[in-house]
Amino acid sequence: MGSPIRVLHVIVNMNRGGAETLVMNLYRNIDRSQVQFDFLTSKAGVFDEEIRQMGGVVHRIPYITDQGYRAYKKSLLAFFREHRDYHIVHSHMDRMSGLVLHCAQQAGTPVRIAHSHNTRSEGGYAGRLFKWYIGRSLRNAATDRFACSDDAARWLFAGKAAQSVLLQNGIERERFAYDDQARAQVREELGLPDSSFVVGHIGRFLLQKNHAYLLDRFAELCAIRPEVFLLLAGDGPLRSAMEQRVHQLGIASKVKFLGVRGDVHRLLQAFDVLLFPSLHEGLPVTLVEAQGSGLRCLVSDAVSDEADMGLGLVRYFPLGDKKQCLDQLIEAMDRPQPRRIAPDALAAKGYDIKDKASWVQQYYYSRTR
Repeated sequence: MGSPIRVLHVIVNMNRGGAETLVMNLYRNIDRSQVQFDFLTSKAGVFDEEIRQMGGVVHRIPYITDQGYRAYKKSLLAFFREHRDYHIVHSHMDRMSGLVLHCAQQAGTPVRIAHSHNTRSEGGYAGRLFKWYIGRSLRNAATDRFACSDDAARWLFAGKAAQSVLLQNGIERERFAYDDQARAQVREELGLPDSSFVVGHIGRFLLQKNHAYLLDRFAELCAIRPEVFLLLAGDGPLRSAMEQRVHQLGIASKVKFLGVRGDVHRLLQAFDVLLFPSLHEGLPVTLVEAQGSGLRCLVSDAVSDEADMGLGLVRYFPLGDKKQCLDQLIEAMDRPQPRRIAPDALAAKGYDIKDKASWVQQYYYSRTR
């Protein structure tokens, strides 16, 4: 048997974000004797050691914010010219993939995949304008286009969205299935009374995730239903500001900041509802995982309706209507739903990671022939 195909994934770091989680889910479930993943990153990540244990290589170059545009472009070009053995480069950097794949193209990499995981760039106006300019290169630099949703494809690929491939954010459905025992254990670990109603959120502390809105609605809920708690999993640049906001709102005893978690599948068991007021998203892995655990999800109307897998678990609310969001939280308390879904529900909707990994593996093979 010959050596496996080595695919280079390009991403800023391998932490617990949505794109990173999808890539790791695929990596754990492909046949690594046939396909191996290597990574080009700019910062250390929590998955780095697991990647190495599975046979992957983690390359590192400084990011554009650390060395500037010209130096970053020079580093990318030098890397791809030095590593011409990579036949496939798979970039997960949204509009910045334009620069990554342009350099890979100049170095002669034959297969260059751009993968859209979002529907908007992060940052201020100047930063988003710069990314838009860089993203124009994708039209010619990308040979292949993947997207987690139709909205994500239209955002990043515009006129070529119809030529993109929809790759759903699959999960390991067995790990996320609801478990009464796990629910009790997690609640005990976190000091949550059995009778309490738990609102949860999983995501980085970024403007996109809209934590300020979430905290304000939870504070309103606390004022009328004191038997509630809020669990926030994740980390990021806005965490300290949100911790301060919690104290300002007088709800510090009701909110637990859990940091980055490696056991999201267990944590979801302890929630009674997932509140997800994002300002924009592609198709969040978290919403797939939550529905996989039979959890009710209250989601802002800024998130694509593609996130609803038709299991009766997702309710949308308009961000501009704060009362409707609060009313939906109260309804979730007063009308609890059973946490059971059909065992094959995720697979039927295309979200079983084993199916996705098999498909990706065959796709990579087809592009090396």
